[in-house]
Amino acid sequence: MTLSTIWDRLDAQAGRVSARAIATLFHDRNRAAAFSVRFPGPSAAAVHGEEMLFDFSKTNIDEDTLELLIELAIAAGVQARRDAMFAGRRINETEGRAVLHTALRNPEGKVALDGQDVMPGLRETLLRMRGFAREVRGGGFVGQGGAITDVVNIGIGGSDLGPAMACLALAPYHDGPRCHFISNVDGAHAADTLKDLDPETTLVIVASKTFTTIETMTNAETVRGWMAARVSDPGAQFAALSSALDRTADFGIAPERVFGFEDWVGGRYSVWGPIGLSLMIAIGPERFDDFLAGGAAMDAHFRSAPLRANLPVLLALVGIWHAQVLGHATRAVLPYDQRLARLPAYLQQLEMESNGKSVTMSGQDVARPTGPVVWGEPGTNGQHAFYQLIHQGTQVVPCEFLVAAKGHEPELAHHHRLLLANVLAQSKALMEGRGIEAARAIAEKAGFVGDELDRQARHRVFPGNRPSTTLIYPRLTPRMLGQIVALYEHRVFTEGVILGINSFDQWGVELGKELARSLEPLLAGGARPEALDGSTAQLLDFVAAVRLSV
Repeated sequence: MTLSTIWDRLDAQAGRVSARAIATLFHDRNRAAAFSVRFPGPSAAAVHGEEMLFDFSKTNIDEDTLELLIELAIAAGVQARRDAMFAGRRINETEGRAVLHTALRNPEGKVALDGQDVMPGLRETLLRMRGFAREVRGGGFVGQGGAITDVVNIGIGGSDLGPAMACLALAPYHDGPRCHFISNVDGAHAADTLKDLDPETTLVIVASKTFTTIETMTNAETVRGWMAARVSDPGAQFAALSSALDRTADFGIAPERVFGFEDWVGGRYSVWGPIGLSLMIAIGPERFDDFLAGGAAMDAHFRSAPLRANLPVLLALVGIWHAQVLGHATRAVLPYDQRLARLPAYLQQLEMESNGKSVTMSGQDVARPTGPVVWGEPGTNGQHAFYQLIHQGTQVVPCEFLVAAKGHEPELAHHHRLLLANVLAQSKALMEGRGIEAARAIAEKAGFVGDELDRQARHRVFPGNRPSTTLIYPRLTPRMLGQIVALYEHRVFTEGVILGINSFDQWGVELGKELARSLEPLLAGGARPEALDGSTAQLLDFVAAVRLSV
């Protein structure tokens, strides 16, 4: 079948099943097992204790639908495109680049790019990172006031979100200096981060591949000024994650503290390499290696598992069904783990910067909506905020729950039991809802009668039939986090291939930056162009008036 035929059949399938109660599918006692997948499987999991279970049985996907979705992936060429990515082909065609972030987490592998093995260079950089991290952690590298107590990572986008998310996620494993992150060009971010730090014992890491990113370099100059007020040689306490050795040298950073990466590692896929230096310093090189090993294990699974048992592919197909077939415009990512508080934001960038496109690889208009709006917060906090809309609002929001079976605090096991009870209850409530008769019984018990009973009962109805998936795993370890991050990377890749778009460029971030450069002089009183729109002119006038009044 052609792609268009499969899409048409999926649309017809949606018309047949979308109103069907998901709960009725569980009349089949084998449904939960049939519509879930375990990774890496019992035999492999016994070695690492790192098995995860992805359960998508609380969706309206049945066997016929799943078969069509798998046919869609095959017809779109997911397997061939996947193999091309791992082989070093330049699948980022609009920028003429290979996509080899996966090589960062498999340092013993071999990958040829244009006939040359890229791995020796990666291994050499990783070895230097390990050596530097050990020096910082062990006191071999010190500040001008003593041992390093704090690390400040300055970056933006993928140079910030990845390590910031991972450092928070792996807080139980921190035994190195404290880590802090500055990303926003708003001066408040730098001021609030630095106010309690000691310049003499702070290491600053500037993360910018080109060392020209305006937000990052503005913050870097500010932090260098803060440090220069207290130390004689601020550059001696800076490191750089960059390939621009001339610019880092001009900034005063010695070459042994510069860790570069190639243009075939996109920012939002870069936490596995030098961008992860702050994480390596926080948790140590050995645990960072565990993080890499988790990502590599997911890579191996993605490359070898049949599509019907392939966790990233199934996660992608569920997303395609909900967003592109059923038309649900948003997706909530709901980690029931406080330490995964930054995961929704990380996945927001991963999905929306990758697949927020409107043209196909060939430059034609896309036929269907592309990336959904991804958002979320940790449970249980969200239950007392936006879950109201998820349960009783007029739009359906597919939910993706993540939770560990065990926490890191055995003395607080009763907290974790309550957490697990809540996440299980939420997915069950979304599916089952509450009908009018049950609502009437509740209202009647509360003492309502007559018309008021009917009115009160309607407010207590939950429509249900709202889809969710659950990813559950033993505990959030460095290896498990690596598996989760790689899982979502490959999910986004698979969706992009099916939609026929390039998931690895991000031209959409450029226009705003270009306009910002042209508008900044106007804020300093520069001459305005005649073509300036009225709204922007009015806003500039307001800023000027406020400044004059202060």
